[in-house]
Amino acid sequence: MIIKASQRGGGKALGLHLLKTEENEHVEVHEVRGFVSDDIVGAMKEAYAVSRGTRCKQFLFSVSLNPPETERVSVETFEAVADRIERKTGLDDQPRIIVFHEKEGRRHAHVVWSRIDVDSMTAVNMSHFKTKLRDISRETYLEHDWRMPKGLMNSEARDPRNFTLAEWQQAKRMGENARDLKAMMQECWAVSDSRAAFEQALNERGILLAKGDRRGHVAVTHQGEVLSVARYTDKKAKEVRAKLGEPDTLPSVIEAKAHMAQDMTQAFNRHADEARTKHAAETMQLQLRRREMAASHAAERQRLDATQKERWAAEIRERQERFNKGFRGLWDRMTGQHARLRKQNELESYAALRRDREQRDALVSTQLQERQKLQVQLREGRQRQADLLCELRHDRNQLRQAFAPATKKTLSEKVPPEKGPTRSAGPAVEQAAERPPASQSGREAEAALPPLRDHFERLVALREAPAGPTAQPSKQPEPERDVASRLQEFRDRRSAEPRRSNTPEHDR
Repeated sequence: MIIKASQRGGGKALGLHLLKTEENEHVEVHEVRGFVSDDIVGAMKEAYAVSRGTRCKQFLFSVSLNPPETERVSVETFEAVADRIERKTGLDDQPRIIVFHEKEGRRHAHVVWSRIDVDSMTAVNMSHFKTKLRDISRETYLEHDWRMPKGLMNSEARDPRNFTLAEWQQAKRMGENARDLKAMMQECWAVSDSRAAFEQALNERGILLAKGDRRGHVAVTHQGEVLSVARYTDKKAKEVRAKLGEPDTLPSVIEAKAHMAQDMTQAFNRHADEARTKHAAETMQLQLRRREMAASHAAERQRLDATQKERWAAEIRERQERFNKGFRGLWDRMTGQHARLRKQNELESYAALRRDREQRDALVSTQLQERQKLQVQLREGRQRQADLLCELRHDRNQLRQAFAPATKKTLSEKVPPEKGPTRSAGPAVEQAAERPPASQSGREAEAALPPLRDHFERLVALREAPAGPTAQPSKQPEPERDVASRLQEFRDRRSAEPRRSNTPEHDR
């Protein structure tokens, strides 16, 4: 049944609404529990008085229970749903009121709870009550085999063929068991009233309805599993056939698997493209950072090189100024002062060169460390991309193995069987029985031969064909002659030939 609920105040207005007979043909107060007063308006005032001891403004929890219009629901069913709502929302043993309304040939119920716990003088927390009530409503539809509205179907059970890459990975991590498939099949059965509706509901969940070999109606999942509709909906085969009709017009299991394999291949290709696009976007940011880092490092090295060159030139001038010129310089050379100064300048130049190299090496080392951190991110991104594509290929190969028998059988049915006789030990004997009569021409005789699979058998058949005018017909047929004239011609040719001796040449 459809369950609607809200937290609210205004107890007196709600009580008057529940007792309104203008809109309702029949009003029946079924239960007033946990209140001192035994009427609805008094109970509402009592709930308001208790709420004054707290800060709670919405001290009531009002629920309406609406079963399907065509179903006849007993009072016990309403009470069982109300008790289930109490346990699910934490309103156990709270004061409540149950009122039945009847109008336009439909019966529904209103249940109102007081949220205030008189022992602790606090309001019961109603967290996520809409989700909890939706689950109770779905379970009630399935238990009583009522036709379920599509809005109550599990929204998480989407078609795997339409998953994004993140949704596919999440579904793979969560897994899927037979209980979930059974609940999904029962939901699809509950929301449908014909085979077309049931087939559409299954298709939205990534399941195809097909014709089984022995079990009548079956369902083929995106993993290639074949499920019995009767078994997974807990219905008898007679009930399934009455609702879905005969399965003769449905595709076979082989055809459904082939169609599902094609759809899943497209889905995997879409996931791979999505992974490549995502990796390209991430890599683009890292590559931009890499180019900016390379330009920054190059600028720092240029500044260091310029600074070192200026300092090196200044130090060279300073060392050159130590040497005296003229007679003093000549005296320094004679006394050895010039050699000592030159040696000192060489040592200072070598120290300055090592200093500059160490500064440059330190800068390069610092830049390399920074670059290596970025390279780690690039390498991790490439590895994630490779692992993701490898995982997708693994999943695709597993599905291919699951669908392989169906695909092979479908291809073998599409390819026509090869015609022509097989080779046998005596092809001449088999073909002699099918030779055309002598009155046929050579081309007609060849066309009348059975179809051959290779050139060798064709040559054998032509060799076995009748000789004479049938094999090689002349454009102008020779007139028939009698036997006497032919015999005379033969004798004349023999007499015109020279006689040969029967004695061998070595005996002559």
